[in-house]
Amino acid sequence: MNNTTSLEYDVAVLIGRFQGFHKGQESPLKKALESASRVIVVLGSSYRARSAKNPFTWEERAAMIACTLDEATKARVSFVPVRDYYDDKRWSAAVRAIVGSNCNDSERNIALVGFHKDASSYYLGLFPQWSFVESQQYDKIDATTVRQIYFEGDDPAATRALLSGLVHPAVVSYLIGWMRLPQYAQMKKEHLAIEKSKKTWGVGPFITVDAVVTVSNHVLLVRRGGDVGNGLWAVPGGFLDSRERLLQGAIRELKEETGLAALNSSLEESLKGVAVFDHADRGSRGRTITHAHWFDLGESRRLPLVAGADDAAEAKWIPFTDLPGMEEQFFEDHFSCILKHFLPIAEI
Repeated sequence: MNNTTSLEYDVAVLIGRFQGFHKGQESPLKKALESASRVIVVLGSSYRARSAKNPFTWEERAAMIACTLDEATKARVSFVPVRDYYDDKRWSAAVRAIVGSNCNDSERNIALVGFHKDASSYYLGLFPQWSFVESQQYDKIDATTVRQIYFEGDDPAATRALLSGLVHPAVVSYLIGWMRLPQYAQMKKEHLAIEKSKKTWGVGPFITVDAVVTVSNHVLLVRRGGDVGNGLWAVPGGFLDSRERLLQGAIRELKEETGLAALNSSLEESLKGVAVFDHADRGSRGRTITHAHWFDLGESRRLPLVAGADDAAEAKWIPFTDLPGMEEQFFEDHFSCILKHFLPIAEI
């Protein structure tokens, strides 16, 4: 579409995760291009570790979408990344800020483009200062189905054929090419492990307990073993046993995964705070509500000995100052929510 002089809006905003970009998402993008001179595509769930639900970086998603556009249209589209905050006020403020920083002074007439698919579309109501433009839904395609086909197939030719009805031909080529990267094998393994878990245990709600342990401006972290979040850093924790109190479970998981040699009574005395993290999308294996316990062991000339065990491949004391640079190496919301709630971590 070359003639943009008569378009109703200066800027149209399109928000999504686009993991990966499918024909159902082409419709709102087309509507945005028909409505405004420029389009800003906000790529959610950015700056985080890859997972089966979010396998692609924001740069890869931008490239995936861009490959479906001609050169003239590409010049009208900007891509901006936004983190997950699991807090609607913080998240919507971040979206407004990054959109504002990508608009010039004359671009004041802004519209948000989207369609009300289901309850997850509530975010469309968080931007009352922008006009809203409803787009049409293309059939009932969703990214979950695309990822299921992508990660559950064993024959690339069959996968290509199945994807061809759901995504743009250029995106099919992109996805088939991405299968050759080492990240694909890990994401496929994680996806299959999560699907197996759902068949065995359901999708929750599950109750978990976590332990944030600090000493001398260091925090105790574990590197995850297993297929889900393999190799990522996390706070020690796990599922609550049927007869446990929350504090008992947090201490048990802490000791099982790190070997921290501390009396239960000493840990109980060092408890500084407890917080609940219950966002519906925080857990990859299903609805997971965790109770995080902060134990501050004070100052020490020597860090206590620890070693990874049970579900943890490694346990290590990490300086607070190192944490911001590790953002994309963390499991789920352990950095963005749990650690940031308890610790003085500088904003990035």
